[in-house]
Amino acid sequence: MASKRQSGSASRINRKLRDAAGILKDLGFGPRQSNDTAAYVLLALLDLLPSRPWSAVSNPLRGITPMIEFIRTAYKKDYAPNTRETIRDEAVKHFVESGLLLRNPDKPDRPTNSGNTVYQIEPSALSLFKCFGTDAWDRQLLDYQASRSKIRAELSRRRNVSRIPVVLPTGDRVTLSPGGQNPLIKLVIEEFCERFVSGAVVVYIGDAESKFLHYDVAYLNNLDVVIAPSAKMPDVVVHDTKRNWLLIVEAVVSAGPIDPKRRMELKALFQHSKAGLVFVTAFEDRTSYGRFHQQVAWETEVWIASDPDHIIHLNGERFLGPYPDVAPS
Repeated sequence: MASKRQSGSASRINRKLRDAAGILKDLGFGPRQSNDTAAYVLLALLDLLPSRPWSAVSNPLRGITPMIEFIRTAYKKDYAPNTRETIRDEAVKHFVESGLLLRNPDKPDRPTNSGNTVYQIEPSALSLFKCFGTDAWDRQLLDYQASRSKIRAELSRRRNVSRIPVVLPTGDRVTLSPGGQNPLIKLVIEEFCERFVSGAVVVYIGDAESKFLHYDVAYLNNLDVVIAPSAKMPDVVVHDTKRNWLLIVEAVVSAGPIDPKRRMELKALFQHSKAGLVFVTAFEDRTSYGRFHQQVAWETEVWIASDPDHIIHLNGERFLGPYPDVAPS
């Protein structure tokens, strides 16, 4: 009897897996986004147990780790913790881009790289899945496919509304993804630069959604700075053309001040620069600075957004300028 139960359970699991993969193919996903991993992810996002009918699907808020736990418990498939990035990159990211999946619908301003990021099946897709296996499936699928461009456009509009607009010193505009250190990055560019390096050129801005969101490759190359795609970049790089200084800025909310180790990393990354290097750590307020002040390296600067007219100069013989070890030769 136990063997029959195990056989029946395996059969139900395989059937659900085939169904999910078939649905993804019907929705136009290619082989990589309709493989077993993608099918398991879809089942986890629908909270669908092997024994339950498709009419029982739901759309809970679920992060990557809870998806892995659901798959292991319900479908006896064990994904190691280090497969989180694979699941995100090969399935979840594509589901979000297609409009099938919502990211952080409970808190749209949650940072993209937050450990609390959750995903949810988009409501019209949920309605479609509920009729899988019924006579209504083909018609509902056609209706859903016809409406997908509108769904994606609306989701894109919502994402754009929540993005953070930033005005560069040139008057050009870029937008940053919501949350995290990005509101502070906005203040660095619009407040710090205006006060201390007016007229400077913002040559790089990083973002959780796009590492090289704003990146003037040619400009940095003219300064003999060549950045590898794998480089651990700072948050902002600004060229003060009047004094030929390259300001390397880290915006700190929860982690990442320019400590001695990070200063050495950044010095090495920009070692061939024809402009002198100035290292700046930006904080939102004195409280956040207080949490990190013992970590911040000497021979760097600190700017606090709540006191925008002042800079804390950590020792050295000059104020807001490159030290001899990072001055142009």
